[in-house]
Amino acid sequence: QVQLVESGGGLVQAGGSLRLSCAASGRTFSPYAMGWFRQAPGKERDIVAAINWSGYSTYYADSMKGRFTISRDNAKNTVYLQMNSRKPEDTAVYYCAAAAYDRGLGWRSVNHYHHWGQGTQVTVSS
Repeated sequence: QVQLVESGGGLVQAGGSLRLSCAASGRTFSPYAMGWFRQAPGKERDIVAAINWSGYSTYYADSMKGRFTISRDNAKNTVYLQMNSRKPEDTAVYYCAAAAYDRGLGWRSVNHYHHWGQGTQVTVSS
């Protein structure tokens, strides 16, 4: 089974930057794609960014406005989320996810992914 462990969350001042990491482990780990989602209190989990593991295709939610960057390190089985110019509305629990294969549902859907990390809290102060 695949295990995902997020790290790098914490408290940051508005305008500051954070980089989240998600380390994957498990036998036969070969995801089709990995993504980052976030969930604010009282809201649904929503897409932040996603990346194709085999290539370099990426997707970003429009609300990210180019402030976030997703990247990967295949050798380390790790995906990163670089978050710049943080805003208070970015406060949420951030989750990484892995899709074992293409469900045909699109990278924006939570149902596209098979494995999820436990999440890491990110708080942005004004």
